[in-house]
Amino acid sequence: MNTLQQAKQPFRFHTRLNLTELTGLRASVLPQLLELIKKVPGSCIYHHTHRFLEQHQYLSPEPPNDFAYWVGQVLGEDELAERLASIDTVQFSTIRSLREQFVETIETYLTEKPLAKLRFAGAGEEFHFIKSISFIIPTAHVANNLEEFVGILEKITVDSIYFHVFEARLRLERPTNDFSNWIEDALDCRDIADEISNLDPYTYTMEELRKKIVSIVRSGYGKS
Repeated sequence: MNTLQQAKQPFRFHTRLNLTELTGLRASVLPQLLELIKKVPGSCIYHHTHRFLEQHQYLSPEPPNDFAYWVGQVLGEDELAERLASIDTVQFSTIRSLREQFVETIETYLTEKPLAKLRFAGAGEEFHFIKSISFIIPTAHVANNLEEFVGILEKITVDSIYFHVFEARLRLERPTNDFSNWIEDALDCRDIADEISNLDPYTYTMEELRKKIVSIVRSGYGKS
């Protein structure tokens, strides 16, 4: 493969600024949590399934989502907490489908447990719904071929990598991450694109993910 082969269109790296905002919605008991999960903005579902990853970018593996943590640690519903924690976020391509999985999991659990036995959160331990607000900003970094792409990827901020791998796919409902999409569509390098697309990014720290994608692209040179 000629690493200087020019892409049909360049890849512009973007980055993101993230703010969080309290919604004023809170739950004290499991049925209340369920009803709010059904109606809160998608940005809330995104925040509570990605908050730890965003705030602790150098830790691995993926920690439990906020719903699983609260259900287990505050309500003491360990079985449900395990079910919620086992929801594989990478398998969902939209916030809508991810929300539906949480709803289904909690509803199933509630059919198995008498409401009289449900626990309430104590004062100050309620689940507060927070939404994530992102501002997407284009950077000055543009790649016209794989060599330029790898060179930029090695130095770009982790916020940029996070946006192109996680946020663009799930919140913007794109079929795959931005890197794979560009490598396949603009450079016709499907093998490299598929290998990146098949990664489970939630099992890596952001720096590990950077190194892994760089390695995949460089290894792909020698296969062509």
